[in-house]
Amino acid sequence: MPGTDGGGSVRCLIKETGWEAASLDRQLEPVKLPRPAGAASAIELRHLRYFVALADAGSFTRAAERVFIAQPTLSQQIGRLEQLVGTPLLHRGRDGVRLTAAGAALLDGARDVLSLVDHGISQTRQAAGVGQPRLRVVLPPDLPDSLAVQTASRLRLAADSAGVAITWMDTPLDAEFSPIREHRADAGLGWLTASPDMLPAPLDAMSLGQFEPEVWIPRSHPAARRGVIGPDELIGMDVIHGPRRASTATYDRWLTILRAADPRFEFTDPPLRHSLPVALAFAATAGRPAAVLTSPVAVANVPPGVVRLPQPAGTSDMVRVSITGHPLTATATLVWNRDLPRPLQQILFDTADGATLPAPASLSRAG
Repeated sequence: MPGTDGGGSVRCLIKETGWEAASLDRQLEPVKLPRPAGAASAIELRHLRYFVALADAGSFTRAAERVFIAQPTLSQQIGRLEQLVGTPLLHRGRDGVRLTAAGAALLDGARDVLSLVDHGISQTRQAAGVGQPRLRVVLPPDLPDSLAVQTASRLRLAADSAGVAITWMDTPLDAEFSPIREHRADAGLGWLTASPDMLPAPLDAMSLGQFEPEVWIPRSHPAARRGVIGPDELIGMDVIHGPRRASTATYDRWLTILRAADPRFEFTDPPLRHSLPVALAFAATAGRPAAVLTSPVAVANVPPGVVRLPQPAGTSDMVRVSITGHPLTATATLVWNRDLPRPLQQILFDTADGATLPAPASLSRAG
């Protein structure tokens, strides 16, 4: 029987089996396990910034100019990001790039991550007394130009006077103003479709006035001669409006109102989101009567002495009418998170307090 100590037993075993000492050393080396293949841990902020820039620019050439890197480098980094995520994020073509379904999902998340990082850095710098205070303001794309221009101009003047920088964010706002409530933005100009008392607790708001959509129907429709159409007549047509993602607050509220007359009513998405003339052309040539409902663009409850101007060119034999009783309205509202530093809140309060209801292009003072 070999020695009873552990070392002696091992030495005896080596002699009996003929193993070399070096072989034993190799057998006793620690096993190197593979590292987890977690893509998120390898993705860097620069990957997300490059991807967002590419999605916004629509081509590698323009995106490379925006982020100040060479186009081959950008292409390489986007390829690396796709490799880490494990799926294509873009459709590449001669006319530029388009997001895949996976790319669209990542884009929303990337914007959120970058916004939170930038906000955290800004707060850190302000707490340390370094750098200029900054206000992140959402200005959605579905606002009337006159409203957006006036509000943005007043806000910028007030911020400049207070020594505050503004970062403008072009993103939709839902009924709960989620980007502001979740601290991805500090304030925003959007549509309120319910009472201000219904806003989530962290938010404050000031109204800038009520707006309503424009309704376009075929010239041959009986309501065209009257200049007004009832909700019951409207829901009997295909109503082109949306898409929902452009403004979930007004879309959902107006859909609820029209469904009171017909629970099965649905809007029809426009063929092109940003082209009213194209939507009017599709409605004018539809197989069955169709109407076009815009986003809120006209001042509601038009004061005496103000008349609508003649309809613009390119309306494809469609005419503008009003809905009886004006049931579809939305309140233009400047909203902010009440945990903002008081000086920043004061800038927003002064902006809203001094704003006057703008007259959109479809209205003019009579006489």
